[in-house]
Amino acid sequence: MVPEYHETVERTVRAVLIDVLGIAPERAATFEAETGLFGSLPELDSMAVAGLLTEIEDRLGIVIEDDEVDGEMLSTFGTLVTYLDRKLA
Repeated sequence: MVPEYHETVERTVRAVLIDVLGIAPERAATFEAETGLFGSLPELDSMAVAGLLTEIEDRLGIVIEDDEVDGEMLSTFGTLVTYLDRKLA
């Protein structure tokens, strides 16, 4: 079952990718669960991760602890959205 806020999380992640990483809105709109992020998007390097996560925290009103951040969480669009869905649950 998909949480009621899932669409909000997806929209927020797309908006942050656009705003923080400078990804074209048309490109971000095509991202699906399997779309690779860290290691696949040249815009999302190790330096950009902190800015991306900080902006997500601000927009969703959550706190992402340092020990929760790993390559798996950021591996695909879907894994990031799923992680954020769980944070909001």
